[in-house]
Amino acid sequence: MANWKETLDASMGTIGTLAKGNSGIIEALGVMGKATSSKGALDEKTRELISLAVAATTRCEGCISVHAAAAVKAGATRDELLETLAVAINLNAGAALVYSSKILEAFDQFSAK
Repeated sequence: MANWKETLDASMGTIGTLAKGNSGIIEALGVMGKATSSKGALDEKTRELISLAVAATTRCEGCISVHAAAAVKAGATRDELLETLAVAINLNAGAALVYSSKILEAFDQFSAK
């Protein structure tokens, strides 16, 4: 089992190293983060649950640690998270289905004589 608190600390350290080498990209990401976290139609809890669904589909461990902590802080429940992840799993399976047809099409084109 992963230690997600250690993953969070390690991710923040790595981001700090990246910021020293390329502060512009980190600053731009920060601006985008602020723009998407300001009050709007979605509350903070919903945004964090969406972030975790995206983290699952993009396989981003740093994102998991950051947004799991933020979701807990925003008041998300385990049941809400489980439902969110079920949607992510379903959507990811759907994407695999759609791309499977593209792969079959490519295979058929390359195997045509």
